[in-house]
This record gives sequence, structure tokens and C-alpha cells, in this order.
Amino acid sequence: MSEATLVKIVERVERLSPCTVAVIGDLMLDRYLYGSVERISPEAPIPVVKFQSERSVLGGAGNVVANLCGLGADVKFFAQLGGDPEAREVLGLLGALNDRRRGSVELFPSHKETTTVKTRVIGNGRQQMMRLDHEDILPLGPELEGELLSRLSGLGAGRLDAVILSDYGKGMCSPSVCRRVIEMCRTRHIPVFVDPKGADWGRYAGAELVTPNVKELSDAAGVSISNDEDEALAAQARKVRSSFGLNNLLVTRSEKGSTFVGEQECFDEPSQAVDVYDVSGAGDTVIATVAFFRAYGVDWRNCCRLSNAAAQVVIGRAGTYPISYRELKDLCLSRMEASSPFSAGQKIFDAAAAVRLVKEWKEQGKKVVFTNGCFDVFHAGHVDSLTRARALGDRLLVGLNSDRSVRNLKGDTRPINSEQNRAAVLAALECVDAVVIFDENTPERLLSLIRPDVLVKGGDYRPERIAGAAHAGRVEILPLLPGLSSTSIIDKLRENE
Repeated sequence: MSEATLVKIVERVERLSPCTVAVIGDLMLDRYLYGSVERISPEAPIPVVKFQSERSVLGGAGNVVANLCGLGADVKFFAQLGGDPEAREVLGLLGALNDRRRGSVELFPSHKETTTVKTRVIGNGRQQMMRLDHEDILPLGPELEGELLSRLSGLGAGRLDAVILSDYGKGMCSPSVCRRVIEMCRTRHIPVFVDPKGADWGRYAGAELVTPNVKELSDAAGVSISNDEDEALAAQARKVRSSFGLNNLLVTRSEKGSTFVGEQECFDEPSQAVDVYDVSGAGDTVIATVAFFRAYGVDWRNCCRLSNAAAQVVIGRAGTYPISYRELKDLCLSRMEASSPFSAGQKIFDAAAAVRLVKEWKEQGKKVVFTNGCFDVFHAGHVDSLTRARALGDRLLVGLNSDRSVRNLKGDTRPINSEQNRAAVLAALECVDAVVIFDENTPERLLSLIRPDVLVKGGDYRPERIAGAAHAGRVEILPLLPGLSSTSIIDKLRENE
């Protein structure tokens, strides 16, 4: 199945009215405390983390909602909040989702005292040092269960395309709630998608799809399952599906992608190799993406492929991070370009896309290097300077003067090669991570937007004379190979005519 198929799906769905998805589950606040670790405590053999910053995001079922809103769904949310200051923080985050999207958030009445909060201490950028949980696990009583079913039934009388049960074992998705919700939805032909918890999946009988990871599947099967044994894993998934009366299973398998097991079909959907920054919340992204596209009638295989792609985006970010439709579409487009004979095209960006790309790199803790030039007649000196520039950081972005810019700088007889051809040559180099074409004579405006960690120039420039130097973390001047330049090569060719 071609990558172009996914692009057609996301472009078709983008033009349709938003689907409506109800989420019932355990709402949490994920809090991240960031600091640096430079010494061991004199009080105990533990690291001392010097606080630098903090951020809070929606977690648990809240992250499912954030993913659905990012994709463009209209979301009805049933969850419990405590009567504490953290609840106000959660309400603010949910309100921000309403500001950005068409989705609405309806919070179920609560009798809890404590909002579930998971606080993670992160040292030196990405190392999780510890996690502290504040929680109050209380199931809904009969009265609140009845009110939940009544409200959900009212939604189903209108347009309700799917229901997600996001079970984190904190009380919202009790066995009784799960059974009653699934039964009500089955009579109305509304598919129910479940992110499971615990070993007793009898509560999920009749669900359209259950999305365990390998450990959760092992718990339900009552046996240890290796992620490396494809056939044994699929066999246990088939057994679990049948014994608990589930319509379909989608087992998420980290770097191995996912395995789908249904009554009519069973297949593996491999993932593409990516840098993994943080897997927190990836399961929430998977179930949200599958339910979203299934609501539009997309077949299971393409739903799984799209959920793998969405997970690929979020695991490249620090902490819990919801997908956006723009990011998913961009990834599908880049994969389609990568599968074409001109795969280097996926590295070529306009200024706005380059700014977003650099922002993503920096969020991943990458040191960004920028250099620029005309690169009209490519030669060994270019290869040398680009290779050495790449060695100064983790990612190399090359600014390329457009045809108009080269004419302004070099005269009407230049460039010899078009900007598309010059960009393709640069993008084909392993040392180059991305190429951005700019129209101005200098990249100063581009640098003011990108703000790289390192700005590299070749020759005998003084740093203060380099355009845009003030927008970079530091400037590096690299010596050029003697006797090599596009101009000298062109002049020599003209002498020999």
C-alpha cells in the first residue's frame, strides 16, 4: 500500500465536517520539573537536582482528548476532578483546547478530593530521576453511573461517531461503567475503543477495539509474551480476543510497530526507525488516532498506519505531547516524497517550515548548525565545509540563495544551475539535514527566525561583519580549501571555450 494512500486519506478527511467522539476516563495532570544535576547530596547517595523550569500538560484521558482536539474532532469528555488547586490548572488546560479547536469539553461531576497528578523530575534535559504520584482512587457510585449513562445516551441521540474508554485504573472506568457503556453503544451501533488496564478484560466484552501494549496483553493472557516473537504474540492476541469477546485487538509494540488481530484479518504494521525522546502518552495518541479515522470509515490497516505515524511524531518530543493534524499530514507528505525516486526532496523546506523544523529539533535537545551559500557549481570545497559544519552540532540546516538572490549577487549570467537543482544536490548529502531557500541577498531575516546554536561561514570573515551573526549562539569561521570556488571553475570553463 503506497504512502500516497495515506496522503489522500488525510487530505480527504481534512475537508469533511468534524466527527464527534466521547471520551470516558481517568483525567490526570502531568507535571514536569526540569533541572540540572551537578553533584550528589551530602545527606544521602542521591543526585541533587537544581530547579530550572516546570510545565504542566493534560495526562491520562486528558491526553486522549488533547490528541483528538489536535486532530480536529468535536470531543465530549466525561471525567472526574478533585476539589483542589490542581483542578483549576486542569480546567485552564482544557479551556485552551476549546480556544484552539471546535471540540467541547464536558467534565463529569466528581466526588473525589484529589486530582490525580503525576510529577516527574527531569535532570539534564531528558533523564527522568523520579516520579511522584498524588491520587485518590474512587469508583463511581450507582447514582453517578446512572447520570453518566443518561448524559451519554443524550449524546447518542444526536451524532456520536465513537466512544473511547481510557482506563488508567483510577476509578472512572469501573467494571460496571464499562459494561453498561459498551452495551448501550452496541444497541446504537456506536463503536467503543478501549485503552485497557489490569488483567480482567471481561468488562470490555463487545468493544470494537482494545489497544494494549505487550505488557498489558501479557497480563490479560496470564503468560509472559516476548515482543520479539511475532507468531507467539499474535497467537496469544487471538486467544485473548476470543476469550474476552472483543471484536478487534491492536497491540502496540514500541519499535516493532503494532499487530492487529480481528475476526477477518490479522497483520503486522511495522514502524519506521526514529529517534525516541519520550514514549509518555504514545498509547493515548494511538487510540485517539485510530478512533478518529475509523469514525470517517477508514479501513483498519490504514488506521493502524496512521496511528503509527502519529506515535512517531509524539515520541520524538519531550514529555506528554499531543499530535496535531498539521504534523500528521506533514509526516505523511514527507514519507510519500521519501518513497519517490527524488527522495532528497523531503529535506527541502520553505522558511516557515524550516522555522518549525528547527523548533522541533531544539525541543529534542539537538544543537542546530546553520550555514549558507549559492552552491552554484558544486565542488570538493563545498563537501569539505559542509562536512565540517555538520560536525559542530547535531543537525545541519543549509540556507540556499534563490535564483533571484544569486542574480543580484553574481550578475545576470548566474546561476548556472537552478535553485531546485542546487537544493536537490545539497539534500542528497548525508551531512545535510535540511535545506531552506531564501530570496534576500543575505540570510539575516531567516536567521532572526531560526536562531541557530552555531552559525558557520567559510573564509576570512570577521564575526562582527557576518550578516545575522547576532541571531546565533556563536559563530564559527572555517578555512576554505585553496583554489576552489564556483566562480573560478566557471571562469576556467569559459576560458576553455
